[in-house]
Amino acid sequence: MVQLYPYLNFNGQGQEAMQFYQSVLGGDLKIQTYEESGQAKKPEENNLLMHGELRTDNGIIFYAADGNEEHKVEMGNSVHMSLQGDDEELLTKYFNGLSEGGNVEFPLSKQFWGDTFGMFTDKFGIHWMVNITSKERMSGGEK
Repeated sequence: MVQLYPYLNFNGQGQEAMQFYQSVLGGDLKIQTYEESGQAKKPEENNLLMHGELRTDNGIIFYAADGNEEHKVEMGNSVHMSLQGDDEELLTKYFNGLSEGGNVEFPLSKQFWGDTFGMFTDKFGIHWMVNITSKERMSGGEK
């Protein structure tokens, strides 16, 4: 089996971002700094995030790191984190929590394909999409 995991990159906010995501999504967070990994080339890199991993009980897994002078990070809109499922209450909670302090470009609303969908950019500049699959579509009632 092969799986794809999103890997987010930040400019010095990696630990703060991953702690925020854990506060909303729950789960187990592992953090390793540049200093802990022996990769800091300058003292100002010591507390940068070398590798962060968040794993939740419901299967959400993603990673993160901070860039440095050698590996610069440019924030853009080419990647979105996409949360999908049929648990309307939980996904609405995630949408509301993760978008706090950010910018909601597309509020959660019913879409032409039958699902509820929304998009936002969180306070760290990461783009998110949330798709709540309709019960009808999940049960195969879609035509």
